[in-house]
Amino acid sequence: MFERFTKNARSTVKGAVAHAERADADGVTEEHLLLALLDLDAGPSAAALTALGVDGRRASVEAALAEARRRGGLTRADTDALADLGIDVTEIVAKVEATHGAGALAGGRKAVRPRSRRRPFTRPAKDVLERSLRVALGRGDRHIGDEHLLLALAARPGVVADVLADHGATYAALAEALPTGSGAARPS
Repeated sequence: MFERFTKNARSTVKGAVAHAERADADGVTEEHLLLALLDLDAGPSAAALTALGVDGRRASVEAALAEARRRGGLTRADTDALADLGIDVTEIVAKVEATHGAGALAGGRKAVRPRSRRRPFTRPAKDVLERSLRVALGRGDRHIGDEHLLLALAARPGVVADVLADHGATYAALAEALPTGSGAARPS
């Protein structure tokens, strides 16, 4: 599948690995893919994120992702469902952090890993890569570009899609901001 990726899509995947390494994460996540997409200076995803005003709000995106990590990765839907049951996630996080320190639910403990071993992609990140192929085919493209990765992130329920939506980049808004598939573009 990687041979169908455009130069920007490959750059995004490599950038996600670099973000995971800088964060000393055990694996490459959807969050790392989003951060790598935000790093792109050109291409369809950069144009769409600029058109929707997301590119200028990177600090806000990073803060929202950090807050979600602080909550143990719970989505807005998760916290709303728990609130309906009378469980206040904010209160629980505060109590856990009071006992175990700030960011205790963020999963800061690292497994011992040989230095030469590459970080694996998490199952959700692999799902995004697989979904990007379906998005590309659905749009009539014979390549997988950075725009397909962005749409796949927005389509998959979870923290990253919530953060994108909170910043005005819902799947529908992104699909409208991106050019329609031509089928003719080739990987570079």
